[in-house]
Amino acid sequence: MTTNQIMHVHYNHTGSADVMNFSYSSLPALEAGQVIIKVHAAGVNGPDIKQREGAYPPPKGASPVLGLEVAGEIIAMAADVSCWQLGDNVCALVPGGGYAEQVITDASHCLPIPQGYSFTQAAALPETCFTVWGNLVNRAKLTAGETVLIHGGSGGIGTTAIQIAKGLGAEVYATSGSDDKCQYCVAQGAKLAVNYQQADFVDPILEATQGKGVNVVLDIAGGDFINRNLQVLALEGRMVSVAMQRGMKAEVDIFRIMAKRIQWTGSTLRPQSVAAKAEIAAGLLETVWPLLESKQVKIHVDKVFPFSQVVEAHRYMESGKHRGKIILQLIDC
Repeated sequence: MTTNQIMHVHYNHTGSADVMNFSYSSLPALEAGQVIIKVHAAGVNGPDIKQREGAYPPPKGASPVLGLEVAGEIIAMAADVSCWQLGDNVCALVPGGGYAEQVITDASHCLPIPQGYSFTQAAALPETCFTVWGNLVNRAKLTAGETVLIHGGSGGIGTTAIQIAKGLGAEVYATSGSDDKCQYCVAQGAKLAVNYQQADFVDPILEATQGKGVNVVLDIAGGDFINRNLQVLALEGRMVSVAMQRGMKAEVDIFRIMAKRIQWTGSTLRPQSVAAKAEIAAGLLETVWPLLESKQVKIHVDKVFPFSQVVEAHRYMESGKHRGKIILQLIDC
């Protein structure tokens, strides 16, 4: 176990990307079931932006340092950890602290780096793969032969969701905010992508599904999209909310939920229990990791920033120009 001071991203107060700088501190003592990872690369995600702005505080007991996914090398383990060895290369979901030279996480939230993947590529996997699997599969029960609409298809979650849903044998539809991004969604595996800035997505999706609608909607929008999602869902459809980019509140057509027997659920990943996240990791290892290694699923990395350019990485995410994942690289890999 290390007691050395490690460099990490720090901010004294919430605000714009400019509040971030670098500081040094020690990791806490390892607890049962935990490992320390020397971080080679870390993913940048929407919750990082929200936390930095003060809108998504870390759960009690979690590191206040930004960063929810990493790839790197296990350099220390609690005495009861037997599933990994020192020196193993892994990617991992972390409860916070990923924007740092070292990070602590639960051993059961680590996954082997897929064959043929670099550290920077592997760092793009955990947060979005855990989110997509936990919601599309565990909650919405998406299966082969079903149809799914994925909003924000060109972002990190959207790209991963299109790829995984396609890999599971579902027929995928998507929305995004420009024609170029819609073309990107189609290249990722969507049968049709609708530019929601230019047209309401309801009619095109209903037409594409011969009026039946889709079995599942993965919604990152919230707000005014909710009732349109209800319109586009098929009988016995399922909607899963994972973000609220268009607003936290919606005036909902309750009768449509009743008439179509729609199930509406949602989740946030970070506060879930160690056991719940471990269950998701097991599902990913069994089903998604073989698809990654066979190249049936290819998670796209849009841009890699040196760790020293974390401010620029956040600005790039906030610009909305990215297609796929944004990665911070701490060690050349």
